[in-house]
Amino acid sequence: MKSVSVFLFASIFVYVCGQNKYNNKYDNVDVDRILKNDRVLTNYIKCLMEEGPCTAEGRELKKTLPDALASGCTQCNVKQRDTAEKVIKHLMNKKSKDWERLTKKYDPQGQYKKRYEEEVQKQRTI
Repeated sequence: MKSVSVFLFASIFVYVCGQNKYNNKYDNVDVDRILKNDRVLTNYIKCLMEEGPCTAEGRELKKTLPDALASGCTQCNVKQRDTAEKVIKHLMNKKSKDWERLTKKYDPQGQYKKRYEEEVQKQRTI
């Protein structure tokens, strides 16, 4: 379950491998099921916030997170982009305190957070 669970955050920040290409290993995981599992979500948030243990995947995610945020998912395939948007919306709407904590840690200037929030707002008006 833990290796599947890492997809939640991998879909937001997407694993970077090799030549700046994003890994599509987890593209077919049922992200809706993961988003409904508060325990798993909380464990990965704790990992990213350095408040709890991390799996190997969690440690890798922590390492690649800044680069993935900065890229704005430009190296994502369509599935990864759609999944990332779904996860971001979920965090913003259902776990807003955790969204704030994560963005403060990984985006202290707020430049990437603004971009993601504007994108979500655009989609709400469509």
